[in-house]
Amino acid sequence: MKALVTGGAGFIGSHLVDVLVHEGSRVVVLDDLSQSNGENLAQYEGDDRVRVIQGSILDESAVREAMDTCTHVFHLAAVIGVRYVVDDPLRGILTNVRGSEIVLSEANRRGVRTLVASSSEVYGRGVRTPFKEDDDSLIGPTSVPRWSYALSKGLDEHLALAYHRQQGLPVSIVRYFNVYGPRCLSGGYGVIARFVERALTDQPLTVHGDGLQSRCFTYVDDAVRGTFLAGTMESANGQIFNLGTGRETSIGELAAMVRSTTGSAAPIETVPYQQEYGAGFEDARRRVPDISKAERMLGFSAGVSLEDGLRRTIEWWRARLAGEDS
Repeated sequence: MKALVTGGAGFIGSHLVDVLVHEGSRVVVLDDLSQSNGENLAQYEGDDRVRVIQGSILDESAVREAMDTCTHVFHLAAVIGVRYVVDDPLRGILTNVRGSEIVLSEANRRGVRTLVASSSEVYGRGVRTPFKEDDDSLIGPTSVPRWSYALSKGLDEHLALAYHRQQGLPVSIVRYFNVYGPRCLSGGYGVIARFVERALTDQPLTVHGDGLQSRCFTYVDDAVRGTFLAGTMESANGQIFNLGTGRETSIGELAAMVRSTTGSAAPIETVPYQQEYGAGFEDARRRVPDISKAERMLGFSAGVSLEDGLRRTIEWWRARLAGEDS
């Protein structure tokens, strides 16, 4: 296998590169390094199994170069993180929609097996829980920039499935549910990363709203294993899969778990959403996946508990912060 991983220098993408290399694949990474400085792939410097191209998925020539002779595409590149989306929705929309169309068009031209990474955000506020892949979406008003990410990822899915149905592109889609773990930084992506960094540096852990909003957190190793399966199994073509766990944890409870596990005395503070994201911000109250389809068709199940995943993540952050201090 020769695989292109767009966004392969990022958090989830770099872990996927590790798995692909371990499985004996050659890998090409296309990443503009806008949300990573390349450190996640430093171990592959001088390694002919991994080629890194610094470029954007909005650059058609870069996409063509990166996809040359590839047998598989794992399309993970996107503008992610609530902060980035709220601050610059135009960049998010253009990158996520136009960039995905360029990647899918080139993959279709070559007939390359493709995996598109999507998000639980496509469910919006949610109509019912747990979320099933064929459930309706309930998206907030277009006047609230926060929902532009959900709409852009939903359109990515429509594009992928349209190429599959009309052009025969072998493609599958995974929806991630709050992935966390080593290499996830706190600049705008991941509440666990933000909590852990703050706890280890004795800063207040900020919980927005009443803290009762809940999520199901997925350790990165589990998410990447599901991604690999969905992107390589023939039976996954034309299908959408939730990748996550069924364990629901409130953000307030999560903050307490992080503080306890780190042994930190940092306070937990609650602040209104508007203080962080501005007036009119809206958030989903619950995000709970039904993962029975992934279990049935991919043999996927999450194997890392939240307690174990938090310990691993905290260990990585301790080492990182110690390295920055030295």
